[in-house]
Amino acid sequence: MTEEKDEKKYTTISIPFQLAEKIKKRIEGTGFHSLSSYATYVLREVISGMENEDEDEAFSKEDEEKVKDRLRALGYLD
Repeated sequence: MTEEKDEKKYTTISIPFQLAEKIKKRIEGTGFHSLSSYATYVLREVISGMENEDEDEAFSKEDEEKVKDRLRALGYLD
């Protein structure tokens, strides 16, 4: 393999200085050695969670029926 294929490609993302300082304090004593490694971890978690939400229905059909029954009992639905 060539060196170019083995290299990881990165980009730069700017964040407010105050946020960077808060993150630095938060990662002290953890396994994160840089703001970048922490930001990458957090963003992966957020994206993963969003992808999982997209795959899941907000309510199952059974849950939806329970909500409708409760709303009917409260007089909100006919």
